[in-house]
Amino acid sequence: MTFRMPAVRPAALSILVTVAACARPSPPPVFQHEMTTGAVPWTREQVDAAGDKFSFAIFSDLNGGERPGIFDVAVAQLSLLRPEFILSVGDLIDGGSEDRAVLEGEWNRFDARAARATAPVIHVGGNHDLTNRTMKDLFAERYGRVYYHFIYKNVLFLVLDSEDYTPERMQQIYLARDAAIKVMDGPHPERAREMEYFRMPEQVTGEIGTEQSAYFQRVIADHPEVRWTFLFMHKPVWQRNDEPDFAAIESALANRPYTLFNGHFHSYGHTVRNGRDYITLGTTGGSQSAADSMAFDHVTWVTMTGDGPVIGNLRLDGILDKTGRVPAGGDTLCFQASRCGPTER
Repeated sequence: MTFRMPAVRPAALSILVTVAACARPSPPPVFQHEMTTGAVPWTREQVDAAGDKFSFAIFSDLNGGERPGIFDVAVAQLSLLRPEFILSVGDLIDGGSEDRAVLEGEWNRFDARAARATAPVIHVGGNHDLTNRTMKDLFAERYGRVYYHFIYKNVLFLVLDSEDYTPERMQQIYLARDAAIKVMDGPHPERAREMEYFRMPEQVTGEIGTEQSAYFQRVIADHPEVRWTFLFMHKPVWQRNDEPDFAAIESALANRPYTLFNGHFHSYGHTVRNGRDYITLGTTGGSQSAADSMAFDHVTWVTMTGDGPVIGNLRLDGILDKTGRVPAGGDTLCFQASRCGPTER
């Protein structure tokens, strides 16, 4: 997939446009018909087919207590919808290990499943993917960077790492998280909430480091003419009031339009902050609370237009194939715990 076309010098571009304009005949009307006078059976002949329009999809947390089959249904459904590319908000594997062989196996399994999609799947790391140094190093080896940017049709995409801690703090968080998970998997999972991990602010909101912040501030400054900016992260760092490094990224974006997506809470939410949309996605296979009506499996569909993005959320139980069924055996699955029983981890 090519995200950015090579630069063409203005003079050469002018010649190309002139030649092309002379050589090409006028395009035929969108509708070809015999009704030249009087009423017609459609509201307008002008269709929304601008050359800079494109659509991409986003899936949310599939781990943190993955429910079998859900992500595979989403991949099959996205292949019906044909987005140009697919993003995520992290938690792609179960993770939580320092055993490279275990982690390699999990990433191999995820990549094999993601490869079934007809569009490129772009990796974003979450706490399940980037909890410790071994996991971060492996992610970088396999996928190049844990945070990065790209441009597509003059739209800037920023992919952030919300697990950006000092080495010492990362190890503290990892050990506390590992201890909490062992209790959650034991006979008294309710006791996990009393443990150290759940008292750490990073457990909820994550963190952005100074070096990462400087990188994105530089990227933003280097691309002042993009028509929109999208931010993708796992944890909602923006909810942490004492996080100056993400605040600096927000300040760098203050005079331009942007939209932010994050995951982590396994429950859908929408906030207007700084006059922009900050959207917390639900799940695409991760655990759900039966008491939460906003915990449901979905994919997000974003259509970029000349007036900005149009955002829709498609519930997996409502995307049917040509036979009228949820593909990949989805008719046998539950996509919202509040309707069919608890699956919360």
